[in-house]
Amino acid sequence: MLKTRTILAYILFLIVVTIPSVTSQNNQSSIEETGYVVDSEIDFDTAVSGKNIPQSVIKNLRIVDVYYYGFDNKLHKGQLIVHKEVVLDIIEIFEFIRESQFPVKKVVPISNYGWSDEKSTMDNNTSAFNYRFISGTRVISKHAYGLAIDINPLLNPYIKNGTSLPANCVYDTTKAGTLSVDSQLVTEFKLKGWQWGGEWKSLKDYQHFEKKLK
Repeated sequence: MLKTRTILAYILFLIVVTIPSVTSQNNQSSIEETGYVVDSEIDFDTAVSGKNIPQSVIKNLRIVDVYYYGFDNKLHKGQLIVHKEVVLDIIEIFEFIRESQFPVKKVVPISNYGWSDEKSTMDNNTSAFNYRFISGTRVISKHAYGLAIDINPLLNPYIKNGTSLPANCVYDTTKAGTLSVDSQLVTEFKLKGWQWGGEWKSLKDYQHFEKKLK
């Protein structure tokens, strides 16, 4: 199973890194027609529109279709914008998410929220690329290069000095879709060289994974 999954993921990787978008233009797809719920099905240009993003950044980005089970126990299709060098990682990780049925609320490019991290996280949306600074700083975030992803942010908040973001979120590892040090999904990310914000010392960012390119 693992070998087959890796081969299929590699084929998808080759397709995605060749062209910026491999998504369908039919936004009327229904679960009756496709067998899954469509959370996002847009093209690359739409996904990166509405914000002034350097062309040097855009040229390294790709849009990736991902599949996962929602909290409604139905199969969903969403999309992530990520750096081309981590496309294969994301495909394989979401294959694990789908096969293990780790629940994910939705995966929609953050441009759908007017590039508002706050609106996206309050909607419990899993997202990757967002051309922005690290919260409260003037330091460019890993998200700005498509090298970070936030998963189920309402369940996996950012916590610093007793304050959580999104506001008033309670981190409860007994809830489905929550990440913890014992989560196999955390292990899957770490095996591929990603850092998990839940292991940081000065603060905890339980939703957040990021990767440094070699």
